[in-house]
Amino acid sequence: MTGHYRFAHAARMEWIKLRSLRSTWWTLAVTVAAAAAIAVAVGVNTEDATADLTNNALAGISVGLLLTGILGVLTATSEHSSGTIRSTLAAIPNRPLVLAAKAAVFGAVALVAGEAASFVAFFAGRAALPAGVAGPALGQPGVLRAVALGGAGYCLIGLLGLGLGAVVRHTPVAVGLLVGGVYVVAQLGAALAPVLMPYLPIAIVANSLTVVQAGMAIGDVRFLSPWAGLGALAAYAALALAAGAWLLAERDA
Repeated sequence: MTGHYRFAHAARMEWIKLRSLRSTWWTLAVTVAAAAAIAVAVGVNTEDATADLTNNALAGISVGLLLTGILGVLTATSEHSSGTIRSTLAAIPNRPLVLAAKAAVFGAVALVAGEAASFVAFFAGRAALPAGVAGPALGQPGVLRAVALGGAGYCLIGLLGLGLGAVVRHTPVAVGLLVGGVYVVAQLGAALAPVLMPYLPIAIVANSLTVVQAGMAIGDVRFLSPWAGLGALAAYAALALAAGAWLLAERDA
């Protein structure tokens, strides 16, 4: 394949590697199960019928985002840890192409899993609502959009993890950066400078992508619209992947 490689060749190779890892499917299965379990727990304990019940049902996304992000990190770092990255680059010397194919394949898998988790959580949460609380329907304004964009959030956080893994190349450090940046440091930063909160990845998913009423506010903080939030998350993932592609091309394997 050397000298005659194309994106399709690289993508096929990445798909074979991704699907051969048992941890991939276990992680994605736990992601879907956790989203559904949390949705049921929230649904059973719902008392306010006027709340955003769609957003409530998608509360389990926070756990799934972490799992998908870590899987993205592992997709990038596992070859560096095992040394098989040298074989990959020997077959396909175009390093940015390798990362692009990895991102496309992993992104597609994460998107399918994310949408599955989001829709399963929505229906599970709706079914768990107490008698007398009318559940939301996909045909209501904003509901389908919230569920679909919630699923897309899994994909984008996963690609952010993939980009961080490509930049750092060491699994524990990359996972620490992902968890710290998306969850811990983000929450501290929001507490110290609330004006930053609408632009933080976890806040975008929870308060922009998965809400039925766009432009929600908490106190003086108004969050991004769903589509603006989706664009911001996509930009974060694109920047991380671009940095990873540049470093992969510049550094030794």
